[in-house]
Amino acid sequence: MGKHSHINIFEGITRNIFILGLVSLLTDISSQMVFPLIPLFLISVLGAGAYAVGIIEGAAGTTASLLEVLSGYWSDKIKKRKPFVLFGYSLSAIIKPFFAFAAAWPFVLCVRVIERIGKGLRTAPRDAIIAESVDGSVRGKAYGFHRAMDGIGSVLGALLAFLLLPILGYRNIFLFAFIPGIIAVFFVLFIKEKKALEKEETRTKEKTKESTRLSFKELPLNLRLFIIAASVFAMGNFGYAFLLLKANNIGLADQTAVLLYALFYIVYVICAIPSGILSDKIGRKPVLMAGYFIFAIISFGLIFTSTLYTLLLFFVIYGIFFAMIDGVQRAFVVDLVPRNLRATALGTFHAAIGIVALPGGFIAGMLWDRINPEATFIYGLALAVISLLLFMFVKNNISSTDR
Repeated sequence: MGKHSHINIFEGITRNIFILGLVSLLTDISSQMVFPLIPLFLISVLGAGAYAVGIIEGAAGTTASLLEVLSGYWSDKIKKRKPFVLFGYSLSAIIKPFFAFAAAWPFVLCVRVIERIGKGLRTAPRDAIIAESVDGSVRGKAYGFHRAMDGIGSVLGALLAFLLLPILGYRNIFLFAFIPGIIAVFFVLFIKEKKALEKEETRTKEKTKESTRLSFKELPLNLRLFIIAASVFAMGNFGYAFLLLKANNIGLADQTAVLLYALFYIVYVICAIPSGILSDKIGRKPVLMAGYFIFAIISFGLIFTSTLYTLLLFFVIYGIFFAMIDGVQRAFVVDLVPRNLRATALGTFHAAIGIVALPGGFIAGMLWDRINPEATFIYGLALAVISLLLFMFVKNNISSTDR
């Protein structure tokens, strides 16, 4: 299967992977018509500070993550994925238009948190379906394909936000975002669950009883070490919201900032599948460490950035960095764990990196408001370096049950 993968990048991409990619594409058109506008809407329309942006983004990430570990664990326990995926996408689609009715930032916080509950319910079971729908030799590519489809949706959504903002204004765009979101839910119905878990149920019944407990200790040591390194990194990964604030900070118009955001996602889409294929060939660890190192360079560079052209460069490099880690981290988690614990492991991973998003976002926002924007980027650089040192203790092996 892997022999001709350099000729055909779609080889090994199954029907399920394609449908899940399409669902993510449509959902992200909906999401990215809204999310890149939220930091700008908070500051330009509602008059909130950077601290509110940090709290909202952090709380959103943490909410999703706490649910990801529960939905992943429950999905492994009942051996079903699709109901979580369907309900999760439905909730996110229905709640998004409520951003249009916000008069103060705490209302935005509430809607953002409810929307992320949907993400929390669907992510780990969906990522487990991806792992169960392809051969292990193309797992990195499958996650790369899914992330690329997700990214195409993000580009289209951000471009729609850019084009529609002067015509419709913030609130009408938030209402319009409902349409692609609800179409995505329709496509979820066509996903077919694999019975991979059931096939080995008798072989692993006793082991499953012992292993599928909601405990960090049940996961392999190497996976736990990786989750710690990834969590430290995630705490310093200030994310695109602060890149958008930097654009605002150096005097760029809101529309220009959204265009930069679209550029970041175009680069991400181009690099996502090659990053996944590269990780299939040379291993996940070198790709991820290179990604973390590139983020350190971005953080260092943003300390000194004050022009549109240098910021443009860093949006491009941020797209390369994000493509290198986004799908590959998920594939690495699956590599490091037995099959019967896949959704639990993915949920735990997403939970860990999301739980640190709230303190991380809050610290980044407070440093920005109380000291200066440069302090936020110094903070990101410091945590990237620490996470790289921690990553050296992680082995690049694959779970013996997955060979």
